[in-house]
This record gives sequence, structure tokens and C-alpha cells, in this order.
Amino acid sequence: MPKDKGSIGVPSVKGMGSAFGDWAVGAGGGLVYSIGRAIFGSGLIGSLAAPILAGSVIKGARGTALATVAGFLAFSGIAGGTAQAAPQSGSRWIE
Repeated sequence: MPKDKGSIGVPSVKGMGSAFGDWAVGAGGGLVYSIGRAIFGSGLIGSLAAPILAGSVIKGARGTALATVAGFLAFSGIAGGTAQAAPQSGSRWIE
């Protein structure tokens, strides 16, 4: 039976090295994204320029995925722009 690439298995040095490489690319993309937001601001221009800049710095499928997800999150309201519900005064968690 062929081994499923998405299965859970025993960690290996090669697998951990690959995962660390993926993490490092993501961290680098996040750093470029943060720098882009700092330069262009958090308005419409920054929301457009930061993911495009980060996606252009990270090459290949990873850059495409980074720009796609960053653009989606920027305009979907999932990241940062959503209002948090305040606890009600009758809540048992308010002291």
C-alpha cells in the first residue's frame, strides 16, 4: 500500500529540517509583510502593497500562497479588523 503524504508519522531529522525551512520562509515573508505595512501604512495602499511585496520577495508557490492568503485575510475581516464582543455585565466572568 502506498504511503499517504499527508499521514502522521514518526519525526525524522530530514522532516524536521524541511519543516524548519518552511517555517523560515514563512517568517521571512511575515517580516517583509510587516516592513511593507510599516512603510505603506495600514490603509488601502498598505493592504495592497504589503502582500504584493511579500509575495514578490518569496519566490515560487510559497510566494503565491503567501500573497493569496495575506490578501484574503486583509480584506475578509478575519485578521485585525473584526470587533471583539464585550462581556455582558451579568457574566459570571466579570468580578
